[in-house]
Amino acid sequence: MAVKGKGKRTAAARDQPAEKTEKLLGTGSIDVPSDPEELSDNGSDNTEEGDFDTMLQEMADDQGFGSDEPEDYAGQSDDEESIHSSDIDGASSSDDDGASVDGDSEESIHSSDIDGASSSDDDEASADGDSEEADSDDESGPLLERTASRTTDGHDTAVDSNDEQGGEAFDGQDLEKLTIRDFGRDLESWKTYRKTLPQIDPGYASDSSTEEPANTIGNVPIEWYADYPHIGYDIDGKRVMRPATGDELDKFLANMDDPDVFRTARDETNQQDIKLSEEEIDIIRRIQGGSIPDADYNPYEDTVEWFTSKTMQMPLNAAPPSKASFTPSKWEHKRVMKIVRAIRQGRITRPAAKDSEPQYYDLWANAKQDEDGSTSRSRHQRLAAPRLPLPTHAESYHPPKEYLPTEDERREWLEADPDTRKSNFLPQDFESLRTVPGYDRFIQERFQRCLDLYLAPRMAKKTTNLDPEELVPKLPDPRDLRPFPSAEALIYAGHTGRVRSISVDPTGLWLLSGSDDGTVRLWELVTGRCARIWNLKETVHKVAWCPSLDVCVFAAAVGSRMVVVIPSELCDSQKLLVSEELVRAGFGAAAGGDDEDEDDTLPISWDMPTSAEQATGIQIAVSMRAAVKSVVWHRRGDYLATLTAEEGGGSVLVHQLSKHKSQRPFRKLKGAVQGVRFHPTKPWFLVATQRYVRIYNLVQQQLVKTLQPGVKWISSVDVHPQGDNVIVGSYDKKLSWFDLDLSVKPYRSIRYHKQAIRQVQFSRKFPLFATASDDGSIQVYHGMVYQDLNQNPLIVPLKILRGHEIRNSLGVLDCLFHPIQPWLLSSGADGTIRLWT
Repeated sequence: MAVKGKGKRTAAARDQPAEKTEKLLGTGSIDVPSDPEELSDNGSDNTEEGDFDTMLQEMADDQGFGSDEPEDYAGQSDDEESIHSSDIDGASSSDDDGASVDGDSEESIHSSDIDGASSSDDDEASADGDSEEADSDDESGPLLERTASRTTDGHDTAVDSNDEQGGEAFDGQDLEKLTIRDFGRDLESWKTYRKTLPQIDPGYASDSSTEEPANTIGNVPIEWYADYPHIGYDIDGKRVMRPATGDELDKFLANMDDPDVFRTARDETNQQDIKLSEEEIDIIRRIQGGSIPDADYNPYEDTVEWFTSKTMQMPLNAAPPSKASFTPSKWEHKRVMKIVRAIRQGRITRPAAKDSEPQYYDLWANAKQDEDGSTSRSRHQRLAAPRLPLPTHAESYHPPKEYLPTEDERREWLEADPDTRKSNFLPQDFESLRTVPGYDRFIQERFQRCLDLYLAPRMAKKTTNLDPEELVPKLPDPRDLRPFPSAEALIYAGHTGRVRSISVDPTGLWLLSGSDDGTVRLWELVTGRCARIWNLKETVHKVAWCPSLDVCVFAAAVGSRMVVVIPSELCDSQKLLVSEELVRAGFGAAAGGDDEDEDDTLPISWDMPTSAEQATGIQIAVSMRAAVKSVVWHRRGDYLATLTAEEGGGSVLVHQLSKHKSQRPFRKLKGAVQGVRFHPTKPWFLVATQRYVRIYNLVQQQLVKTLQPGVKWISSVDVHPQGDNVIVGSYDKKLSWFDLDLSVKPYRSIRYHKQAIRQVQFSRKFPLFATASDDGSIQVYHGMVYQDLNQNPLIVPLKILRGHEIRNSLGVLDCLFHPIQPWLLSSGADGTIRLWT
């Protein structure tokens, strides 16, 4: 048997007669228990031989060991095969399930020590059974006497006691490499010796994929066993009990102490934690990285040409062709003769040639007549023949005199080449149609006509009949989009100059108007009564109510000042108190010296009005360096922006009313500013220059985007109440609608006005917007903005309102929607204010 160590067989053991081995090992048969640990020296004769004895006898007979006569084994060749011990192990696995050990030693011998054992070249087994020689050898020491053992890979390996003494006499042969040839004809001794060999360990160096799982429930949810003490059944049908598990705290403490907690995976079927090996972790990492799981796999190996394209220069074999390859085939000869006989007998004939007549197609026929009398469409598409030009007056038999040629024209026509003549005939005059002779060129012209139809290439031109009304976009009926202002309801008369600006208070009851006559008038909106007049003695460019409902304040741009007025007769005591506290709180802050953030370089002063002005309700007068053109309130009511005629960044200023502070948001501005607006929902500030509209973020202090209307001069700008759309009016009669989420280019451009657009305005409550122009008209549009971002805004022209007179090429200067009702107010250069309902 093969030994892990380097043991040698002694000469005495090699020359030991095989027939005396039984005496050395014990004459009695050995009982091999099923458990290797229960192996003992004493055994009862209970082992059943069965077919194993018969197989060994047959094997011995095949090799010449079964004869009763002695044989000489010294003459065997060196390369003679030996019986592999694994073959015998497999054959006797049903009879011997264990291996007994020799003497008092209980060491097991690994099966790999037996596999592959072969007889040595100089190994000779004596066939003579000399009892004296056996007795002498018995006295010297038993064949399988073990005096030492070595442990290799967890298995005990027997070493011969004569290893060191007689190792040189066996030429490197291992101690335990004994085969059936070493025992000669004594099969009983070989069988007894084989029982001393250990069992094969199936778990040693085996693949775990071939092991049977402990829990064999299959593809069954483990939750089904939640109420049972077991988690399944093993391969023998026995219950697999649920392993003991601690609570979450125990798991946490165990994980803290376990350095391999991140290398474990949970086996839900067996309720165990499995530690992953380095190879498995490497496979998981490769799968996560999108690589091939097998680290040894090379996806870029060289191509193996299974079918090469190179032609061999030699035949597959060099055998000469056979004689039969030159002999005609007998079966082919019979097949050919059969066909020849069929041709001679007339059973196989050549198909007759079909006499096909040429087919002609009438290109301009609607249908053709078939032989059976039915009509079918031609396979060629019908091409209509081009029409001849209609005859003119020159072709009449009695043309007017101006069409008749003169003698010079007749002579010139006759002398000219026929191809260069303007016409192929000369007009002639006959008294009646009966005197007209036959046309001598009729045949030639008909023939030329046929040549034109036959030779001239033509193409069927497909025309589409479109209704012009289908090209007009389908818009809803304006009657379905009501309410919208459509008629003039009231005229507010009283101003003697142009009314440049109007404003309605948040309640919708009062109307303010500013005019070139230097006055600001307060109107009762429903009745048209003038409730109060403020004479400011300078041109009023802009008036604007504070949008907050908690206060009653309005601002007016008068000359180079901005005045803040509280109309005390319009508000109750509580609102008046809140308004005065908002306006006058800034004087206390300025007296306390809380002006660290204020820019001292701004030429702006917050002044107390005179006593006469205070009597009229003016609370604050903010003086600036240039004329104030516009005033715009923030939606919260504490901030407002002004636009002055000054060039550069100082033209736009932002003021805080409660602290009496002003700041300049821009150091430099490109272009002259035409208008400013606060965004209704975001901290954005819109600045409209001559050609662009720039949107700034006041919190982040950066430019958000720049709108490009594509106009020459912007006049006004307004923002939709939802904040996603902007309309821009220009002096070149164009209105541009922008979708801020879509593009910086206009979504829709409208040009319906005949003169410059002065003002554009959105309604804060209804889907309406309007434009006022110098042509004296106001155009009202339906502008629906949908919550669905995939649906574009709907823009529909509704009504053109006319009523203002044109004075000095100026028409309507301002327009404004009512904050509650679908009403529109407008002011013009004729000094009137009109209400449209």
